[in-house]
Amino acid sequence: MKFALVIFETDASRRRIQDDREAYRKEYETWIGTLAADGKLVGGEALETERQGPVTVRTGLDGASEVTEGPAYGGKETLGGWFLVEVADRAEAVELARSLPTPETIEVRPVLESA
Repeated sequence: MKFALVIFETDASRRRIQDDREAYRKEYETWIGTLAADGKLVGGEALETERQGPVTVRTGLDGASEVTEGPAYGGKETLGGWFLVEVADRAEAVELARSLPTPETIEVRPVLESA
């Protein structure tokens, strides 16, 4: 089964990035390397979260679009990226998320399999 591990940066993770970006990246790269070596990493991407903010486009039922600066859902956490993993089940995906050594919030979502 495929799952998306959706990463949300927190105030704590942003502070760690700012304090020691190199050490932070090393922790992430080690974790990603382990997923890849175990054959569980399918892909993933990091999003730019420091130099340019997001823009949200909402389209109503009438087809009219509204464009606003900022994330779709504002809050203390910022969407930072995602990883796509292939594992046996949801419990394994949750364990992979729990093993991330950095202080982010991770949302575990099953990937819709087409019929």
